Amino acid sequence: MIQSYKDLRVYQLSFVAAMEVFRLSKAFPKEELYSLTDQIRRSSRSISANLAEGWAKRHYENVFRRHVQEAIGSAHETKNWLDFAFECGYLTSEQHTSQFQKYEEICKMLYGLHDRWHTTNKDQVPDATRDN
Repeated sequence: MIQSYKDLRVYQLSFVAAMEVFRLSKAFPKEELYSLTDQIRRSSRSISANLAEGWAKRHYENVFRRHVQEAIGSAHETKNWLDFAFECGYLTSEQHTSQFQKYEEICKMLYGLHDRWHTTNKDQVPDATRDN
């Protein structure tokens, strides 16, 4: 049963992925601290943060969907920064591929959540929050 944003599978995956990005980015050069490192950390963390904020407003369908759209944008932004990190030589091919695939899956789940979300009433959690 879904009782919190933490019960959403896409939230769980995005949180774990953001922590992996954090660990990987610790090895980036110091000169990247206020550019690439900061950007990739912010965009990866923004996904789960937007889901948490949107969950608090889930009874307002358009507001919740707007937060999911923001999360989608952040997921795509993170993929862009992963590409930069790889091209700059900060990630191995295996690290890049693994992370990129995780964010591809997160994007798919977010698009599905956005498309299937509908507010029914304040006491009922919509089916869109369940894993299929």
